[in-house]
Amino acid sequence: MKIRILLSCIFLITTFSFAQSKKGNIVQYFGKEKVEDINEGSILHLFKEGLLLKGKRFDKTHNTIETDAVFAQILSGDAPAIKEGAAMLDSKWEAIEAGEKNEFKNDNLRSGHLYLEYTSETEQIVLFEASGHTSVLINGLPHEGDHYDFGWSLIPIKLKKGKNEFVLSGGRFNNMRARLLKPDQAVQFTKRDLTLPDLLVDDAKPVYGAIRIMNTKESWFKGGKIEVKIGDATYTSAVPDISPLLVRKVPFTITPPSNLKANEEAEAELTLLSKSGKVLAKDTLTFGTKSKYKHHKKTFISKVDGSVQYFSVAPSLTKDKDNQALFLSVHGASVEAVNQANAYKQKDWGHLVAPTNRRPYGFAWEDWGRLDALEVLEEAERIYKTDSSHTYLTGHSMGGHGSWYLGATYPDRFAAIAPCAGYPDLLRYRNFRVEQMAKLPEEDFKDLGITKEEFIAQTTASFNAEIDKELDAIIMRAGNPSRTLKLLRNYLHYGVFVLHGEIDNVVPTAIARDMRERLGTYHNDFSYYEYPNGKHWYGDESVDDPLLFNYFKAHSIKPTEAIEEIEFYTASPGVSSGSHYVDILQQNKPFEISSFNLEKNEGNLIITTENAAVLQIDLAKAGTINDTLTLDGQKLIPASKDLVYYKNEQGTWKAVEAPSEMDKSPLRNGGFKDAFRNNVVFVYASKGSKEENTWWYNKAKFDAEKFWYRANGAVEVVKDTQFKPENYPDQNIVLYGNKSNNAAWNKLLKDAPILVTNNSLKLGDKTLKGDQWGGLFIYPRSGSASASVGIVTATGTKGMKGAYANDYLVNATTYPDVLIFDNTAMQEGVEGVECSGFFGNDWSVEQGDFVWRN
Repeated sequence: MKIRILLSCIFLITTFSFAQSKKGNIVQYFGKEKVEDINEGSILHLFKEGLLLKGKRFDKTHNTIETDAVFAQILSGDAPAIKEGAAMLDSKWEAIEAGEKNEFKNDNLRSGHLYLEYTSETEQIVLFEASGHTSVLINGLPHEGDHYDFGWSLIPIKLKKGKNEFVLSGGRFNNMRARLLKPDQAVQFTKRDLTLPDLLVDDAKPVYGAIRIMNTKESWFKGGKIEVKIGDATYTSAVPDISPLLVRKVPFTITPPSNLKANEEAEAELTLLSKSGKVLAKDTLTFGTKSKYKHHKKTFISKVDGSVQYFSVAPSLTKDKDNQALFLSVHGASVEAVNQANAYKQKDWGHLVAPTNRRPYGFAWEDWGRLDALEVLEEAERIYKTDSSHTYLTGHSMGGHGSWYLGATYPDRFAAIAPCAGYPDLLRYRNFRVEQMAKLPEEDFKDLGITKEEFIAQTTASFNAEIDKELDAIIMRAGNPSRTLKLLRNYLHYGVFVLHGEIDNVVPTAIARDMRERLGTYHNDFSYYEYPNGKHWYGDESVDDPLLFNYFKAHSIKPTEAIEEIEFYTASPGVSSGSHYVDILQQNKPFEISSFNLEKNEGNLIITTENAAVLQIDLAKAGTINDTLTLDGQKLIPASKDLVYYKNEQGTWKAVEAPSEMDKSPLRNGGFKDAFRNNVVFVYASKGSKEENTWWYNKAKFDAEKFWYRANGAVEVVKDTQFKPENYPDQNIVLYGNKSNNAAWNKLLKDAPILVTNNSLKLGDKTLKGDQWGGLFIYPRSGSASASVGIVTATGTKGMKGAYANDYLVNATTYPDVLIFDNTAMQEGVEGVECSGFFGNDWSVEQGDFVWRN
């Protein structure tokens, strides 16, 4: 088996933040801003005693499927009673006490589990506030943790009368804290994790902010309003519905007052009103006030989930002029976008914008970080009316990876890219760290609680059976859009400037030199510069280097009609479909690399392809061409001078009409994770047994908690009986439950080849019986050309508890269109997977690509 290694704690983040001396203002450890104060209630209980179960620092589990053997045993009911000295798996529960700041501190907390309990004299609703953990089981129901140790987590729960149990899984650090709070009010604000813009003294347009509202009632909060008053300006915003016992981040609108002064603070009074106008809560917020001609923050409403996101700007020194350049700068791990932009001096020929990746750690610019970068790019182009032929991409560390990755994924969007201290491929970077660790002397492994021999044995890939290898391969294939080096030749679209410190040991300089060697074999327009004696961060010149911007200034994107050669590669049309005027709409083999190579010579258009099923060519953008084009050696006469479509039928290209909007396309190509966009809504089951209903509602809340924590998200959670499709047109829906217990199933999936009921799961002509099956699917939403339905489902109690994990909301995880597993998967990994694969281009099972265990 492959291994899931906690390198993120040991090397990738800890080393990034602390290993090298820092200058300038960009590399800041976000955890220092941890929330310590309590403003939402009073402390009911401080957890000072607990039990610790040590885990393996390098757990030998398959990394295509997230596993947690401890949670799996507890949820299955097979775990022995938790008490001091009791054995579980290969360890025993040991007593541990909280120390300074009421924190539990032990190196084994990184990979272990912490058990806490509280005896309540009555049933009561409280807030569970904990930090330092990845997730928690509260009386057998999973919830998101706070593994970055921000101090943001507040989970409304109803305590049972008597013993209540809390099991926390390990986080990134060696400390955890937990306490129970009695909320001051049933519905109230919390200022933990605000998203706020700067107010601009020379731009009076309304802007967006976001604050979290806690609903600690067992009923819905509906019809609320937020009134925002700043100086002489007042604005009232509607509050979206908030389901029971949930904290939801909600948007509000701010109207800047008329008397703002730059570089001062403006105080706003927020009032939360009920549907009837009753005042429920009041709070104050402080906004920065800036000039739009200086560094500042802007906000916008994301199309991913309707949340408020921000980006930071270093505007051009040349004021109020259109058609200037645009520099997209993507930040490193733990870095706020505002600090990224502040590291740059303002330029006189373009605007620099820094997106957030949706969090300081976020998604390594993949998944929803990728979508955030695209949204900010489009928003900045709209606001500043920039020249699309002078758009550039750069970034540092994780943002250097973002530059390599986004540049390879969207090669026709940029005139040049400049990765700074970056690594091209995330998986390869992690493997590089494993390789480097294997070279360390024996004594360096003592602090890790493992011998060098054990480490090498545990990090050596193997499979117990050939079918495990096949299932692993098709699951991993869904991650090909992130395999940057498979898209290497897309860098031919533009110039590449590689900037790296000479003695960087966080992203080792050897990685940059490897890219220099790779580029040198085929690229004729790249520059490479190692800053002498430069560490990972050597001051603002780590990103704001004059050589870099001079290189940018010398590059522009050619007019489309003047481009005579294009090479383009993609692993998914749903992520990136084409370049300039040619698009791959469908693939022969989903999520394998597809490509086209185009040459235009004296009006002759010659295109060769690999793994392309349907092409779209916009001949109107191609410039002057002859009446025929050659496609994989075939001479074809286009029926139009504008958009034409060709389909590969058994090796022969034929002119066709535009594909059906219900087929796979760049708008909707699958991979289960693709369900979490398009203003996604979560719809949970309520028509089952009490246990089923409780579980599926909690599972939807668990996903909403994680998407908030990981993606600064704000997903609406809707009860199945209240869901009306017409109220959510063209929005993605994630459905929790099955046809037996979710009343929305037939509204969304009546004609789908997927049918899951209690004790039965059917996909095409295959049927699985029993209550142990769980599944994750994505399928097109009927009546929409772009929306999808995501399905988190199970055939019964065993299956739904086996499907508790949600690492599909984490970057670098890979999910095809379909994943079917049993209740052992959370403990055994890929050995518990029964089927995985991809639907065909018509979303059928028959035309799909699936691997079944049996």
